[in-house]
Amino acid sequence: MSEEVNKEVMKDAVEEKFTKKPKRQGKKKVCMFCADRSKKIDYKDALTLKRFVTEKGKIVPRRQTGTCSMHQREITTAVKRARNMAILPFKGE
Repeated sequence: MSEEVNKEVMKDAVEEKFTKKPKRQGKKKVCMFCADRSKKIDYKDALTLKRFVTEKGKIVPRRQTGTCSMHQREITTAVKRARNMAILPFKGE
């Protein structure tokens, strides 16, 4: 009798340990350029472009910034143009 109870208790403990927890839903990021149509992406605007470049000089991916794919492509081209025009550095300081 006690062996059966032990087996059931162990079975419940194992099931409890390996059951999947529900994933936490984060807040959906909104593209700042789609939300505010007055903002434009320009390679000459270094302050705006610095938000999308890391300290090392890498372009931040859209899953972190929350921009849509269309605007992320425009940001990428603007950053590359700003680098060529020496407005932004290729490498971080």
